[in-house]
Amino acid sequence: MSRRKHKKKQEKVELNLAAMLDMAFQLLTFFIFSFKPDPREGQLNLRLPKPEPVAMAKDGQQAGSDTNNSNPVAGIETLVISIPSNGGNIDGILIGSVADGNNVGGPNGLDGWFKGQMDGGDFPFKQVILQVGSKLRYSELMRVVDTCIRQTLPDGSKLTKLSFVELPEGG
Repeated sequence: MSRRKHKKKQEKVELNLAAMLDMAFQLLTFFIFSFKPDPREGQLNLRLPKPEPVAMAKDGQQAGSDTNNSNPVAGIETLVISIPSNGGNIDGILIGSVADGNNVGGPNGLDGWFKGQMDGGDFPFKQVILQVGSKLRYSELMRVVDTCIRQTLPDGSKLTKLSFVELPEGG
């Protein structure tokens, strides 16, 4: 009598991924629906710092430390762009202050103004201060910011120094 070795077929163990994924999504859904943030976490009141000069400080003097200077941005190669709001929308973009600014329209007009300035080869500004109306929607502000940071200065660098200030009430 000969004995034959019977090789038992080893069955591969497969994990049922469908059931595991189903359970993972059920847990995720439960935690999303049952999450209740503290009301204080959802209401952030951001206070942006005041813009300070980034250039033209005297030797050994910290920028912005001269308290007698009533116009700290004068002579700092700063471009001021005023963006008043009308019900959350852009109510014109002014190069300069609201009182005596040159209205270029919207973000497309601002882009055209930048292109005209860059074509001359002499763009004296190194930083931009955006004076923003307090009721302006964030999405509208980001359209202006995108227009600004897309600009390439005559020396080949990007315009990256942006500061934000809020326009005074009624401005």
